[in-house]
Amino acid sequence: MKDRPRILVVVGTRPEAIKLAPVVDALRRREDRLATRLALTGQHTSLVDQVLETFDLRPHYDLGIMREGQSLYDVAHGCLDGLRALMVDFTPDVVLVQGDTATVFFGSLVAFFERTRVGHVEAGLRSRVKWAPYPEEIFRRLADVLTDFHFAPTPQARENLLREGVAPEAIHVTGNTVVDALLMIAADERPPADPQLRAVLERGRRLLLLTAHRRESFGAPLRELFGAVRELADRFADVEIVYPVHPNPQVQGPAYELLSGHPRIHLTEPVGYADLVKALKHAVLVLTDSGGIQEEAPTFGTPVLVLRAVTERPEGIRAGVARLVGTDRLRIVEEAGRLLGDEAERLRMARATNPYGDGRAAERIADILLSALCGEPRRVAEWEGVGTV
Repeated sequence: MKDRPRILVVVGTRPEAIKLAPVVDALRRREDRLATRLALTGQHTSLVDQVLETFDLRPHYDLGIMREGQSLYDVAHGCLDGLRALMVDFTPDVVLVQGDTATVFFGSLVAFFERTRVGHVEAGLRSRVKWAPYPEEIFRRLADVLTDFHFAPTPQARENLLREGVAPEAIHVTGNTVVDALLMIAADERPPADPQLRAVLERGRRLLLLTAHRRESFGAPLRELFGAVRELADRFADVEIVYPVHPNPQVQGPAYELLSGHPRIHLTEPVGYADLVKALKHAVLVLTDSGGIQEEAPTFGTPVLVLRAVTERPEGIRAGVARLVGTDRLRIVEEAGRLLGDEAERLRMARATNPYGDGRAAERIADILLSALCGEPRRVAEWEGVGTV
């Protein structure tokens, strides 16, 4: 017989680990009333291990599904079989997932097969374009169909869910847990562990941070944006560019072909999360196709140019902390050049209000689950958000 309600937190990739770390911490502080277990699918391995070490998280289960050259079919098969066994072993009352990866959807599906409730952290994000981002837009939509506790990060995400027919009482606006994670790490003033990033910060030139890895950008779009980055490095002699290159060969090939050899473009291994936070904190500008970084950079007032045609995070665009520029070389050079060449223009973006959270999202999520599973009164009010929907 169960002594306490049980929550299984499922993590597959680095962004999930970052955004769920504060939630796991908040749940474990309620261990006398809720039994929490952390499971890794292994969709990412070393990238997740860095985050677990940073946040001092120790998983109870590791399915180890990653295979060289794995496809979405491989991930699906590994998640379905592995998580089914965990459900039988732990028999959770709630399966908690985060975001829009294969692990999120297949974790939610396994919970549904086992008639177990699903909590979806970062529910309700939508680009409304089936193929952008691919496959994440469909994974998050399907996960929300299976979800019982919709933890929407913003009022806009809540409105998206309401338009799709989700019951209002199932939606909770919490803010985004990435703000919680950033604030947990940002207080550490030690220099970066990565030697190239450390050297760039010590030299004191302006730092431009680049991250690019999305599937829909593979091929010609990546080559276009890398050409733009090289042109920016040539044009602005006081700027150094740091690019932690994603391990996918379809990213590494063109990145090293087009960007290596420039004295102020530094191609690094993927950096630990603490180093990423330091880079975001010190950068004057970020070029990214990452969803998470669109949320993270505004915490430090760092302007973001989004290297995508559409974004499921329109709050940042409306608030003025981010701009969509796509992957066209001329557009990237024009927009980034304007911000690097006009400090007043850059500061207008830097001083905009962060629309993504107040650092208490994890507490709200733990509070909601404790109330639903144990009948205790809620103690933390839902987040009202910033600006209008």
